[in-house]
Amino acid sequence: MKLAIKRTLFLVVVVGIWQLVVSMNIFPEVVLPGPVKVMQALFDGFASGSLLVALGASFKHLLIGLSLALLFGTILGVILGKSRQADETAGMYLIALQSIPSIVWVPLSLMLFGFTEFAVIFVVVLGGTFVMALNVRSAIQNVPPQLVKAARTMGTSGAELFYRVEIPASIPYYMTGVRLAWAFSWRALMAGELLSNGPGLGYSLQFASDFARMDQVIGIIIIIGTIGAVVDQLVFSKLEKNVLKRWGLLKS
Repeated sequence: MKLAIKRTLFLVVVVGIWQLVVSMNIFPEVVLPGPVKVMQALFDGFASGSLLVALGASFKHLLIGLSLALLFGTILGVILGKSRQADETAGMYLIALQSIPSIVWVPLSLMLFGFTEFAVIFVVVLGGTFVMALNVRSAIQNVPPQLVKAARTMGTSGAELFYRVEIPASIPYYMTGVRLAWAFSWRALMAGELLSNGPGLGYSLQFASDFARMDQVIGIIIIIGTIGAVVDQLVFSKLEKNVLKRWGLLKS
């Protein structure tokens, strides 16, 4: 309860400072509209249905892209985690690919797929795959040796060792990878949609910017940030904590 009060008070202070800056006319209203005008723009967007359509499209792109990123990232991470040769050969390049900002992939995606949904999904997949692969690789490589030795002492080896020991031991760290992949994919989604033909939140943001509708721009930015925070806290953070508690890695 105290945490909720603190966060609410902080939000009130931020909005108050925002309104104060607007009242001082430091920037023209067309550049920095006030909170009331931004809220009105959001209300109009939801009332007309345009923001609902954009949200639906963005979540569709995210669901497809993130699912593929988790799949490809898991496969790649397992290969690198289990094969020393593969890790020594390709591990460095995976880190290099992970360091590339998602928006850098947009021109390549547009050249390959044009202004289509596939271009957006492609960027989302790249945004989440590499961070997922790195976390899965680390999870497998950091399985406690004593667990592996104990299992081998009892006659477990090969595929059985992997499925019965290494996978369960990797689950807590795998969940951390899922949470990071979501965050990276969400950012990548916005980058991909900025240069798409829509619909989507990123496209709506760019469209509003082209017509100097800063009230809509700020409103959409608020939506993007709010969704990111809410999904992370209510879904992935709780899921990660539950898994860590289950495996005794987090205090109850």
